[in-house]
Amino acid sequence: MDLHYSAEDDAFRAQARGWLRDNIPRERRPAHGEAAAQFDRDWQRRLFEHGWAGLNWPAEYGGLGLSAIQQVIWYEECARAGAPHYINTTYVALMHAGPTIIACGTPAQKTFHLPRILAGESLWCQGFSEPNAGSDLASLKTAGVIDGDELVVNGSKTWTTDGQHADFQELLIRTEPGSARHKGLTWVICDMRAPGITVQPIRTMLGDAHVNTTFYDDVRIPLANVVGEPGGGWKTAMSTLAFERGTGFIGDQLALYERVNRAIALAGRTRLADGRLAIDDSDIAGRLALIKADTLAIKAMTFAQISEIRQGGNPGPKGSIMKLMVTSTAKALSHLVAEIVGWEFMEYNDDRNDHPLTYDYLWSWVYTIAGGTSEIQREIIADQLLQLPRSR
Repeated sequence: MDLHYSAEDDAFRAQARGWLRDNIPRERRPAHGEAAAQFDRDWQRRLFEHGWAGLNWPAEYGGLGLSAIQQVIWYEECARAGAPHYINTTYVALMHAGPTIIACGTPAQKTFHLPRILAGESLWCQGFSEPNAGSDLASLKTAGVIDGDELVVNGSKTWTTDGQHADFQELLIRTEPGSARHKGLTWVICDMRAPGITVQPIRTMLGDAHVNTTFYDDVRIPLANVVGEPGGGWKTAMSTLAFERGTGFIGDQLALYERVNRAIALAGRTRLADGRLAIDDSDIAGRLALIKADTLAIKAMTFAQISEIRQGGNPGPKGSIMKLMVTSTAKALSHLVAEIVGWEFMEYNDDRNDHPLTYDYLWSWVYTIAGGTSEIQREIIADQLLQLPRSR
């Protein structure tokens, strides 16, 4: 992969920077609720109408099919401009469901769903985790029984982010009675307006209610909505999670670099209790340096990863390295910023940030759980990449 920017890349950067400067929303995104979902729809629609939707999607499916370098440039410019990037209600559609349908879906599924996702007309949520099957996804019990040309689904899912606003759900269920672990699972497209679905919001300590428990009571889903093979849902789900842990975090990876630069600037103007600038404290300066080094390493791995994906398709288990690195570094940064600001961080609000630092601080803990816990990522790395023996 050539890491030098060509004249074409420089022109693309100028184009992206100019468009973002003129088009990023001037109002803050609402924290939660239908207003937040509508904000996401409107932003995705604006991207679509101006030809910026589906950066890494193949052109044949309505995407831009951008080169690896151009994808990085776009995300760098989004981070620099403070633009929204695949947030909440649009994230699952664009970074999970869409790529999974492209890789594993039928022609009919692609024709119906992909244009709607790109245009912001179709919001998605994920139905993987259950009350007793979170990190151990293979132990899920929500069942789908075949009845004619339909699946009848009963059970429940939890951590259904923004399920109350979603039009569709990527749903993983057990369709072979008596099957265990990875066998007998099926990945299906679930219409969230289908009779028998109840979405129960859960208000978190962050003050929002985007997390939900979803209940399925004799919900009927057409067999035509199966993505991949019936009973082969684990393979399809691994494709979904590989996209999430790989390409799904590219925006976060590059935005993290901008965040650490803002933290260094904050340390240069914030005084500690003894009157010194925070940046003059050797411990704080050293930790900031280490975090910035980690963000530079993440940025380098991002380039390498995008190049690999471009050449070979599926990001595979290496995405777990990126997921682990990004979330652990973001957590270290949030905690250090809170330490720099002191107790005032409870009310501090950066004018480049939509949320008080308290929100970032608390979310940094959630970040290491969402999308697969850090412990699970280490297990995947040890098992699938390093091929270490399992402990007893």
